[in-house]
Amino acid sequence: MDQRALRGWKMYDWANSAFATTMMAAVLPVYYSDVAAIHLAGNRAETYWGYTQSIAMLLVAILSPILGAIADYTGSKLRFLSIFMMTGVLSCVFMAFAGDGDWLLASILMVIGSIGYSGGNTFYDSMLADGVPQGQRDRVSAQGYAYGYAGGGLLLLVNVIMIEKWEMLGFPSKTFATQMVFITVGIWWLLFSIPILRWVKESRKDHGQSGPVEVVRTGFVRIRQTFSMLKKYPELLKYMLAFWFFNDGINTVIVMATIYGAGIGIETSDLIIALLITQFVGWPCTILFGKLAGRFGSKKMLYYALMIYVVIVGLGFFMTSALHFYALAIMVGFVQGGSQSVARSIYADLVPPARSGEFFGFLSLSSKFSSFAGPLVFSVVGTITGSSRIAILSLVAFFLIGIALLWKVNLEKGAREAAEDLTA
Repeated sequence: MDQRALRGWKMYDWANSAFATTMMAAVLPVYYSDVAAIHLAGNRAETYWGYTQSIAMLLVAILSPILGAIADYTGSKLRFLSIFMMTGVLSCVFMAFAGDGDWLLASILMVIGSIGYSGGNTFYDSMLADGVPQGQRDRVSAQGYAYGYAGGGLLLLVNVIMIEKWEMLGFPSKTFATQMVFITVGIWWLLFSIPILRWVKESRKDHGQSGPVEVVRTGFVRIRQTFSMLKKYPELLKYMLAFWFFNDGINTVIVMATIYGAGIGIETSDLIIALLITQFVGWPCTILFGKLAGRFGSKKMLYYALMIYVVIVGLGFFMTSALHFYALAIMVGFVQGGSQSVARSIYADLVPPARSGEFFGFLSLSSKFSSFAGPLVFSVVGTITGSSRIAILSLVAFFLIGIALLWKVNLEKGAREAAEDLTA
């Protein structure tokens, strides 16, 4: 990629992170519980929200590797990214029509939006291996995550002001203001996706007169080939195993932090402020992390990040106040984006370039399935012990196992194995 194309690529993280922050983490979960599912008895709102996330995760896991293989075969990653992006954008806009008691509509739209978000990211991530030289991937990947923190955090700040100051801004109600927030996410996502669609160029591949059915069939064939080829990349296999563990730990911290904080009595406003802190601390720290990875090595920096997560989870056991939650939010901001960006760039180095889409799709599939484990362990331990503090402490195991498995990966050997495969 040239410099303009790189800016366009990074701007997509700025664009779609609005969905991750506002829709997945901060605003929509509260709206779902307080408005869309207000008439559901007991803890059904939380249960139905959990089912919504599980269904979305499962559908993305099934679709991603197949679509990735088709995109590799046809050279059409941008086309698929734009389709998934528009799917997510429309889900955000139509979410404004989900009002009191419309939990089913909200759930369906959230599933559709999650498919758009995660499906688009499969093709977005695979472009890192296509257009960025190996020695620059740590830095560029980190910059992409930093753009995401900045963009998602900026819109979330605007959204919080819209909701909290709804009277001053002239909205008829707080509910209406929140519905307008959902529309802003869709507009933001669409507007800042334009650079990647205009500036990133993709080489189309000529496969004769292959029609849609033949292309789809070829996609399934290539997925089967991907599974059979995995034994050719032993270092990639070892890295994926490590990734499943530590990435599950990271994701579980992300999705359970708010629930855990609320469970020990921290106010909703403090939880949202903490999320904003993480976003704006994560922005510069992710850029710095990418530079340090280029200087000291991506594997070493990933070690450090995972060890800090062990400390974060350990301190979470003793957390008692909003101030403690703020401190942990700052610590998470130090390493969250950096660890994820370096993990992505390492994976890009270990996959054969000609099959980057399907290998990233396979990672999406496998990590989505494995991501059930962290929340499940948290819930089971919490149920058995009756303590969410012990449950959060159980997540240490995911990071320690991930660190131990990562130790056995030879990144240089893995990169050579990937570079030697020139199969189209």
